[in-house]
Amino acid sequence: MKLTWYGHAAFRLEFGETAILIDPFFTGNPTWDGGWEAPSEGVSHVLLTHGHDDHVGDAVNIAKTRGAEIVGPFELCQYLGADGSVTVNPGNHGGTIDCGTFSVTFVNALHSSAISTTAGLHYMGTPVGYVVTPHGGKPGYHMGDTGIFGDMALVNELYAPAVGVVPIGDRFTMGAREAALACKRFFAFDTVVPCHYGTFPIIDQTPDKFLAEMGDSSDRVRVAERGVPMEL
Repeated sequence: MKLTWYGHAAFRLEFGETAILIDPFFTGNPTWDGGWEAPSEGVSHVLLTHGHDDHVGDAVNIAKTRGAEIVGPFELCQYLGADGSVTVNPGNHGGTIDCGTFSVTFVNALHSSAISTTAGLHYMGTPVGYVVTPHGGKPGYHMGDTGIFGDMALVNELYAPAVGVVPIGDRFTMGAREAALACKRFFAFDTVVPCHYGTFPIIDQTPDKFLAEMGDSSDRVRVAERGVPMEL
């Protein structure tokens, strides 16, 4: 499995001949100036955790250009697919969608979800995290934007993800202390990849506090370099 981070919560995940994007915030991302064209090459699916602009990002342009399917919460998919120009595949909490070479399971995330329109904010349903399971491979868990919650233990019990993509930036998501506690108490990740930091001045700028909070478990943390693929 290969994972590439593009800043914030935007990732490309590759396994076998399959490539997907999660929360493809490229245009307007102050920590990424490489555009969306190269990261989206060969992508078959775009997974969206919620409706905020810094997560929906370039999803529609990518779906139109690459012929990719948008997977996301029901209300968000209905909104993005309303004009018929993109293919959407909606789901909701607890459900699993088979996407051909992998499955996507919708799990809880404690956050909010709305998209900016000319008329103001438009409600986009409940945010989610994703357990992505390649057929014949180990599951990975993108937590989305979330606070810590006790039922993370059920995510581990049901799906046992080997890789965790964990928001650590504080203010809008878990900070270092909460994120580290979630990883150590609820999961047995082989690899932890922190995200949602360094993008905007009002969130934590580095993963240093998170690494410190992870303590003896910090050897499981892989700090990604933007745009550089990691083999997991």
